[in-house]
Amino acid sequence: MSRSPRTRVLAHARVRAAVVAAATAALLAPLAACTSNTGDPGTETDAKPRADDRPVEVTVTPAGERVPAGEPVRVTAAGGRLTSVSVTDAEGHKLAGKAASDGRSWVSDRKAAPGAAYTVTAAAKSEGGTAKSTKATFTTAGADKVNKVDWRPGAASTVGVAQPLSLVFDNPVKNKAEVEKQLRVTTSNDTEGSWGWLTDWSGRDRVDWRPKAYWKPGTKVTLNAELNGTDSGAAGGWFVRDYETTFTIGARQIAKVDLDRHQLTLVRDGETVRRIPVSGGTPGGDKRSWRGTAVLMAKEGTINMNSETVGLGNAYDKMVEHSMRLTWSGMYAHAAPWNARYFGNSNQSSGCIGMSDANAAWFYGQVRPGDPFEITGKDTKGVVAPGNGFGAWNLSWSEWQQKSALR
Repeated sequence: MSRSPRTRVLAHARVRAAVVAAATAALLAPLAACTSNTGDPGTETDAKPRADDRPVEVTVTPAGERVPAGEPVRVTAAGGRLTSVSVTDAEGHKLAGKAASDGRSWVSDRKAAPGAAYTVTAAAKSEGGTAKSTKATFTTAGADKVNKVDWRPGAASTVGVAQPLSLVFDNPVKNKAEVEKQLRVTTSNDTEGSWGWLTDWSGRDRVDWRPKAYWKPGTKVTLNAELNGTDSGAAGGWFVRDYETTFTIGARQIAKVDLDRHQLTLVRDGETVRRIPVSGGTPGGDKRSWRGTAVLMAKEGTINMNSETVGLGNAYDKMVEHSMRLTWSGMYAHAAPWNARYFGNSNQSSGCIGMSDANAAWFYGQVRPGDPFEITGKDTKGVVAPGNGFGAWNLSWSEWQQKSALR
């Protein structure tokens, strides 16, 4: 005779209870399952309780359908102790958690995400040793608004020693501390670093993680942004997924740009590789270059540069070779053959660091995103701001640490 699914569940539970009883020489008694008011009858294991044994009562919260997201899952045992708890969503992902020292409660490390269904399975023992298994389910309401993240660097990339981890959010982040708590950086050599909140050049909220000093070459870095189920606050919406990226730090390369001497020097592992004559931004106005530490953001190759996009009117509109972006505001290092007569003796560009075709082609092949450009010069527009590209290196370590929402 075929048996119903519930009969098979009860039979399986009784076999499991019998095995536990044989191993522990304890009498296991089933008690009514906690359903968390979900209508789910639950699953329970039964054995006849002792006359003096009071039943353990297991409670699971949240409970019900379409409950608010953003709360941890809590399981409590009255009249006994929890022996195991498992919380799983519909996709099979588990919420880890910790039990209290007295075994009477358990709380998940992560919060329940919006638009999800969870199954909670808990095992407990009464004071007299009677075992009980409880299963409960609940669902969370969906997110009215979703916040998303754009991050750098990309996964499996090799970057320079000044590359920060950088996350830019689609919507405002009011709950900065709550978000920052969910961001975990691990490195192969315990590199010291800190998160700092910025306003990106686009005007959006952004958080970067930079080391105290330039990365050590060969360091392997992993970011686990466990944001699913985190509320970013008013007007921001919920995060509905986690993010992860890993990358490796390459050779220690620094491009030292002396605008007063009109020279770029590439230094690798402490040794000078090549000195290149350059021409920087024209002194005395809006065409001046930035100074301080800029970080190579991307090697963009051949691109169209139009002065109107950076507020310089119709000064230029041309295709430019070997373009390497240093700031969001439009400062690049690139080939500038039209300025050949100025290389090494005068700054006559519209803010970029120009060099010959041959030198630009060679230099482009040597550098990688994340390499720092340490720029000095008397007549500049000022220091690169933290949100204008990756300008965090222009703040002292203590200044940078103060930008963390957890300080």
